[in-house]
Amino acid sequence: PAIAVILLFNYVPMYGIQLAFRDYDFSQGLTGGEWRGLAYFQQFIDSYLFTDLMRNTFLISLATIVLGFPAPIILALILNQIRRKKMKQLMQTTVYLPHFISIIVLVGMLNVLLSSETGVVGHFMKAVGLGHINLLASTSTFIPVYVLSDIWQHCGWNSIIYLAALSTVDPQLYDAAKIDGASRWQTIRYVDIPALIPTIIILFILSMGNILGTGFEKIFLMQNSLNLPVSEVIATYVYKIGIISNQFSLASAIGLFNTLINFVFLYAMNTISKRMSETSLF
Repeated sequence: PAIAVILLFNYVPMYGIQLAFRDYDFSQGLTGGEWRGLAYFQQFIDSYLFTDLMRNTFLISLATIVLGFPAPIILALILNQIRRKKMKQLMQTTVYLPHFISIIVLVGMLNVLLSSETGVVGHFMKAVGLGHINLLASTSTFIPVYVLSDIWQHCGWNSIIYLAALSTVDPQLYDAAKIDGASRWQTIRYVDIPALIPTIIILFILSMGNILGTGFEKIFLMQNSLNLPVSEVIATYVYKIGIISNQFSLASAIGLFNTLINFVFLYAMNTISKRMSETSLF
């Protein structure tokens, strides 16, 4: 059943990729429009927004990976050091809960907390003499707010797979380290981290395959006219071009272009990992 679902919802719709190479016509369907070849790809690359879209998408994704990727690893290592079972379960439950908050609710919380007039953060900034600063409307603070809120929401949930990897470590290794007089830091360095390296490599390769995949919902909900210069990314632009402006062929071409770039990064990182270590996807 799982294979059938994947084929039905992930591979069968790929039949519509040809829309990126045709003029879409409602009356003639996906295959009835005039063949345009790479015209829509060229139109996107020549667009005055191309550089800004690529820069914004890449910067947000890069910041999310650089700051967000190590966070669940560090959290898993910290949780693994808690020896009291009930305390460990309480901490795990606490850090997992934000993952289940709806994106709409999360952005609503950000709007309330970061408001320069009524928010807790706004009052704090005024109290320390920083004045009225709208963090969601500033081009210099949009990316930090996006990345830090993303880490807070998903760090705990993403740490589960690292905790699972740590649970497979032979307890005799910890006993041997304790007998040899290893400190907690030395145990983490010489026992825990080596056990996590294969998992880290695989997940890092997968994350590189989504280097231009910033997502849509959260960025779109956080967008406003003031932060648009840094918040307009490929995902939101495709929505505006395809759904709002009804330029379905151009939107399909942009989406396919984005997917091809992600695949190039994925393949390159997998090749590098395969040459430098014995761990890779294929």
